[in-house]
Formats: sequence, C-alpha cells, structure tokens
Amino acid sequence: MRETASVLLNRILARGKFRHIQVLLKVAELGSVQRAAEQIGMAQPSVTQTLAGLESLLQTTLFERHARGVRPTPACLDLLPVARQLMQGAAEGAEIVFARQDEGASVVRVVASASAMNGILLNTLPALCRASPAIRIQIREAEGDDLLLAMTRGEVDVVVCRRPAVLPDGWSFMPVQDDRLAVICAASHRLAAMRRVTWRIAWRERWLLSPAGSIARQVFDGLCEQAPADVSTHPVVTRSHTLIRRLLDEEGLLGFVPWSFVRDLLDAGAITELPLPGVPPMPGLGVLARHGESRDSALRMLRFLAAIPTTSHRQFE
Repeated sequence: MRETASVLLNRILARGKFRHIQVLLKVAELGSVQRAAEQIGMAQPSVTQTLAGLESLLQTTLFERHARGVRPTPACLDLLPVARQLMQGAAEGAEIVFARQDEGASVVRVVASASAMNGILLNTLPALCRASPAIRIQIREAEGDDLLLAMTRGEVDVVVCRRPAVLPDGWSFMPVQDDRLAVICAASHRLAAMRRVTWRIAWRERWLLSPAGSIARQVFDGLCEQAPADVSTHPVVTRSHTLIRRLLDEEGLLGFVPWSFVRDLLDAGAITELPLPGVPPMPGLGVLARHGESRDSALRMLRFLAAIPTTSHRQFE
C-alpha cells in the first residue's frame, strides 16, 4: 500500500535537515559528489551518506550514477525548485535574525525590476540608508510574472516596478517616477554628435533588440512597420545592462530601452540619448505595498519613496 503525502511530510518534518537540501542542490548543480563535497566543505563519504539518507527519507532515487558523475532523476528535477525556495527562505531567515541582533535593526524585503533598480533605487537607497540606519534592505531583481509570484508567495514587503495590469488582492500601487522610451547609442557614436537626427537616418543603423514581450520590444516592433526597409538588428537579444553598454560601444549599435533602465549610464555620459521625435509614451514606475502595512521598516521606506519628486520627462518634438 502506497503511503500518503501526509505520512511523507511527517517523516520529512521529523528527520529532514537543511544539510539535505544544501547537498541536493550542490550535487545537482555540479553533477559530481566529489566536487560538491569540496565546495560545501564536507568529506566525500559524508556527502554520499547525506544523499543516501535523503533518498531513504523520501524513498525516491534522486540521482543516477554514471562514469563521470551523477545525473538528476526526473523526481529530483521536480524537487529542485522547491529546494531552492527552502534555501532562500533559510538565508532570508538568517538575515532577519542577524538584523535583530544588530542593535534591533529590522529588514525590508524588496524586489525590483531592472528599470526600477536603475531608475529609482540606485539614486535613492544611499540617502534612505543614511536617514534610517536601523533598516536592513534585502533587494533582488525580477521581471514580469516573477514579481507577481514573489508577492503571492509572501516573499516580499515592497515591490518597485511599473503598475501591473491587474493589482494583486491586498496590494496598492503608488506612482513614484515618470518614464519614457529612449533611443540610445554610445557616446562615441557618430550620431551622438548630430544636433538633429531623423528616423530616416536612424533606420539605416543596426539595432540591439530588447526581449520579446517587453514594452520596449513591442513599441519598437510597431515603429519598425513604418521603416522604409527591413531594419538591421544584432543577433544578441538582451536585457543585460552590462551587455547593452558593451555592445553599443563596441558594435556601434542603437538601442531602444526605457529611460529609467539606462539612467545611470546617461548620467555618467557613457551613452547618449538621440533626440528622435514621436516615440510613444510608456507607463511610469512606482511602488507596490500591502494594504494596511504596519511594519515600521517597510513604512519608513514607503514614506521615503513617496517623497521623491515625480520627474516629468520631456518628449522630443
């Protein structure tokens, strides 16, 4: 007779250890018990014994052995996302306890889109930390559905992003900063020195694309329909801040991205925004927070962000 999930859960609660999860993730990542043992700092027999104990606990084979190491079984692959969440939760819990031990500091868990990270947090976090030194801010970057998933799982206190089409139940959105789409190039690009750039000129250049499904890509694809000929594009499609800067500089490309996403590069003079007319508007950035948020640390951060003057960016005529 097969045991029920409840019986298995009770056995995991009674005998499961975080070390099981750590070993599982590291062996799956490296495909080698020996290399996993070296990275974790355990003896190889101990890692082998820990894996055997976990397989016995779950009554499931997690790895197939072969000549060059191990390979995760389908059951193991199904477990890996859950194991990563458990390790992330353990790490966040350690940070929270550490913050409380450190003169009573409290933690705010923040998730932000890349545009919000570069357009808002990069410039405001230093001042927030100076104003509220007792707050520890845990930040990670996410996009799209991953932002909403973090909210529904209760993994985050504050979300900095664009307003979603549908607000999750129990959450409110506060606008913080306007935004716009920008045509960009390296500061050394020949078009950067031109006082007037037209779309006819720009369409002759090679373009770096944003990922499909992004606002920038959707708008750019629409603009391409007005081009007199097929638009030349680079084979790399990316949202990577580092890659965009390097490719603009070395390949002489033009890019089409949210202004907020490259705000720091524009401020530093590393890239230039070309004054092209008729670029459609885009939604601004803001903050999502739970209704009735009462934790002092989260409230301080929300009040600080609410005090940022909403910047209205000009559109090129």
